[in-house]
Order: sequence, then C-alpha cells, then structure tokens
Amino acid sequence: MTQELAAYLTSQALTTALVVSAPMLIAGMVVGIAISIFQAVTQINEMTLSFVPKIVVTALALLLFMQWMAAKLADFMHYIFELIPTLAS
Repeated sequence: MTQELAAYLTSQALTTALVVSAPMLIAGMVVGIAISIFQAVTQINEMTLSFVPKIVVTALALLLFMQWMAAKLADFMHYIFELIPTLAS
C-alpha cells in the first residue's frame, strides 16, 4: 500500500463518517438554535429544556436516516473489500 492510497482511504473514511453523521448533527443543531432563541425570548433558563428535545430529535433523525446511513456504510465497506485483493500485488 502506498502512502497516497493510505491518505486517500483515510480521506474517504473521514468523508463517509461526516456524511453519515450529518443528518443527526444538523437536526440537533437546528433544534438547539431554535430552543436557544426561545429561551432568549422568554428568559426561561431551564437546563432540561435544551437537552431533552435535542436528544429526541437526534433519535428520530437516526430512525429516519438509518437505512440510508447503513447503505452508505455498506457501499464504503464493499469498496474497501474489493480493494483488498489489489493491495497484495
């Protein structure tokens, strides 16, 4: 395995991880910003008000995007497994 291939595979793995985690992170961020604005407007400083909805929305995003995320990860692993025989030569 060359250094270029190792760098490319590392880049692809990090990109895949970022793409797969993006729906949950974006959903949590949007809800967090909305709750922060609500707390600023109403001056309610309840700590659980910010954590519970973010956890619920993140779990819902996980359930909604789980099939897509699994397909992306399976495609990446299929690519890696196809690449293994070419590394020996």
